[in-house]
Amino acid sequence: MLTFYSEDSRLRQARTELHDGALVTPFECPERLDLVLNQLRQAKVGDIRTPTAYGLAPVLAVHDEQYVTFLANCWEAWGAAGHQGEAIPNIWPARTMRGDRIPRSISGQLGYYALAAETSISEGTFEAAMASKDVALGAVEHTLETGEPSFGLCRPPGHHAAYDQFGGYCFFNNAAVAAQRALDAGKRRVAILDVDFHHGNGTQQIFYGRDDVLFISLHGDPEVTFPYYLGYADECGEGNGQGFNVNYPLPPGTSVATWLATLEQALAQIKAAECECLIVSLGVDIFEGDPISAFTFASSDFTVLGERLAQAGLPCVFLMEGGYAVEAIGVNVVNVLQGFKQIFEKDVATSQSTDKG
Repeated sequence: MLTFYSEDSRLRQARTELHDGALVTPFECPERLDLVLNQLRQAKVGDIRTPTAYGLAPVLAVHDEQYVTFLANCWEAWGAAGHQGEAIPNIWPARTMRGDRIPRSISGQLGYYALAAETSISEGTFEAAMASKDVALGAVEHTLETGEPSFGLCRPPGHHAAYDQFGGYCFFNNAAVAAQRALDAGKRRVAILDVDFHHGNGTQQIFYGRDDVLFISLHGDPEVTFPYYLGYADECGEGNGQGFNVNYPLPPGTSVATWLATLEQALAQIKAAECECLIVSLGVDIFEGDPISAFTFASSDFTVLGERLAQAGLPCVFLMEGGYAVEAIGVNVVNVLQGFKQIFEKDVATSQSTDKG
């Protein structure tokens, strides 16, 4: 299984995160890359390839142009305004304020385009986000060309990034970019299955009115879990997208057995929708030791997850999302990929044997 990775993903070196009332070192950090890369090499999952630079067109296919321009210019504008430290929003167009005007002030723009305050914008953020979507595109292009599974080691992650908002460590929605590319290449319908502990609010928002992408998310109950304001079971899509958005909010402490049973429901829906490609937003923060999550997966359970996903029988692209128990993140990612790979290779061998017979 090919892995796609870009050294430019390290260009985002944020130092600041607002967490539980304190400014802390961000949980989403470049060290996550090394832990996954080291385990990929040790387990000999497959070659690691640098993607092509695909430019802005794939980003603009799913994101607002003014928002993209803001991200490209934010760091320079923040410094030019004389601000110290990293760019962190501190005001939003909240429910009692107008939300249809974009201020000239960079501080006002930050609040307009941010969905949360935990994610700072630092030097290199835009460049790292560009590299991350290139990783996603490299992976999906490989799978479209060969039918083989692929893994995009995306950093920063993407599933919280909406059409014109950043947050949750996400700036461009890598899964949405990849899904749109698959559709542009001729796929009739694509499934995005989000297994991150946190709901993929951005992915939901981008595709909520569309029926060419089936979005399914298994995640912590938004009553008590970030991002709080999306991810409820009654959010089913609108217009043409009615029925093509499926949320499975699960309570803290959900057992692995219950989670996997819910996954079976999701896979059945993907099959019923006749999806032609599967993109997995792979958050391994469902791990029992993750510092900002509350599910109960052990490392060995991730192998089972990979096996179950392979049984969907679809061309599959894995894109890295969350996972912050850094001592285990590499093992957990590789276990998913190895579990999938074993079933995939077995199915290929069976098919070839049948063809010869």
